[in-house]
Amino acid sequence: MKYNIGIDLGGTNIKVGVVDEEYNIVSKATAKTALPRPAEEISDTIAETVWAALNEAKVTIDEVNSIGIGTPGTASRNTGVVLYSCNLGFKNTDLRKLVGSRLGKDVYVENDANAAAFGEVLAGAGKGYKDVVVVTLGTGVGGGIIIDGKIYTGFNFCGAELGHTVIHYGGRKCGCGRLGCFEAYSSATALINMTKEAMEADKSSKMWELCSGDINNVDGKTAFDGWRAGDKSASEVVDMYISYLGCGLTNIVNTFQPEVLLIGGGICKEGENLTKPLEKIIAQDSYCVDPERSTKLDIAQLGNDAGIIGAAYLYTLA
Repeated sequence: MKYNIGIDLGGTNIKVGVVDEEYNIVSKATAKTALPRPAEEISDTIAETVWAALNEAKVTIDEVNSIGIGTPGTASRNTGVVLYSCNLGFKNTDLRKLVGSRLGKDVYVENDANAAAFGEVLAGAGKGYKDVVVVTLGTGVGGGIIIDGKIYTGFNFCGAELGHTVIHYGGRKCGCGRLGCFEAYSSATALINMTKEAMEADKSSKMWELCSGDINNVDGKTAFDGWRAGDKSASEVVDMYISYLGCGLTNIVNTFQPEVLLIGGGICKEGENLTKPLEKIIAQDSYCVDPERSTKLDIAQLGNDAGIIGAAYLYTLA
């Protein structure tokens, strides 16, 4: 049996998985990215972590077909160069060469959100579909677009920045500098900010009790927990958040009309409390001539493993 190595290169951790031909992760190894430091040193750690994962799986390097890396930022799949990643401090960094020279294998490089979307199509909630969009609700709003089974990046590899489409003209300032971005209203960070604002405006809200009286304890669950407890302010936050998220997701449906639209991130643990009202908004507002052929909304299944599996099989897109 041949194996592929998938690497999820993050700003905090480097996660490596040995993936078999049936998309199973047979072993994992992790290391701290330990930023800031030069790309050469990061590549050394990547190689060391690959060896650790191989040893854990009792797999030799000769049994490895290819190595794939999902990285934050803009990456050229054609050349393996990370054109820019503010998180890692990379600019025109030839990650293919740096890692390939250390391990003696072909290396393929892709944006991390794109790799995760590809992983969901290969082995997760997107399996069996060719046209899929994945939206991740985390610190920001990440996006991955799969068209006809292939990752869409745009001609300059900057495509799928779905979080930076505007849903409220002149609205909240986004981290990118633009006003009213989807990310500024629908990320987990945005939900936390909305929750804190509601608590400051309503000192009697049950959300204060849920946070032990400390607003710094607010997280993405706080408003939903308050809603379940019957708190009016919490319910208003949940309704507002879902309406913004529904707006952004409807825009994505109207633009791409994917077979399935997957959402991921910790907030999705709310399950049907989140998806049912979103389905209603999308059905009501999206442009669809035939309701029998409308986009299906679902929750991503693979979590953090999606990026590893997708990266491991980037070679199939070459």
